[in-house]
Amino acid sequence: MSDNPADGDIPAEFATFKYPLPYFSAALRGAAPVKIVAMGSSSTAGRDQGDVVPYPPRLQMYLRRKYANPRIDVVNRGKGGEEAIEELLRFDADIFAEAPSLVIWQVGTNAVFHNYDLDGVAAKIAEGLARLRDKPMDVLLIDPQYVTAMLLDDKADASERMVSLITAAAEKAKVSVFRRWALMRHWHVQNNISFERLLEPADGAKLHQSDWSTQRISIALCDTIASAPAAAS
Repeated sequence: MSDNPADGDIPAEFATFKYPLPYFSAALRGAAPVKIVAMGSSSTAGRDQGDVVPYPPRLQMYLRRKYANPRIDVVNRGKGGEEAIEELLRFDADIFAEAPSLVIWQVGTNAVFHNYDLDGVAAKIAEGLARLRDKPMDVLLIDPQYVTAMLLDDKADASERMVSLITAAAEKAKVSVFRRWALMRHWHVQNNISFERLLEPADGAKLHQSDWSTQRISIALCDTIASAPAAAS
């Protein structure tokens, strides 16, 4: 799973899921449409003031192409500015009512950006994972984006801690994490891809990803989902 480094390569160490996706795999084998719900904040919803296409419609396109199945639908339930605390309140209407085979929950960015109590957010993530794991659906987490706003002097340590807390919560719940933070750091540090290329040019806060990096993340996520085991070995 590697491309030209100039395009941001995708090493397997950042694009491998530890846990299987049995419900998603079963849905692919069935006759009904395959539904995925993407829950999160503006990384999921897209930014109102920007022109970057967010990852859910891109992921839908790439999965449909990979599986030659036009009935794979990625339902975008992102809402800008929210964190796990607010998102939990939308689970019934925005996730459970949709009855997806896979839920992708993007968390952690606003906890750092808005200086929330990280332990409190981690507790809400754990609560959400417990609710999701009680349902017949697979779950993935996406951790924060590696961007300038998350690396300022007063944010860098908090960002690393949030990534660790997300990993710990996922491990306890036995769900996989798509390691966006590590993959984007790899692009910047190992592939020498500038923040100017990683960031949306119109975003003065230097928080949101560019069209290019969103596309690369979407491709990586698609490939990682497709390579996930269907059942525990």
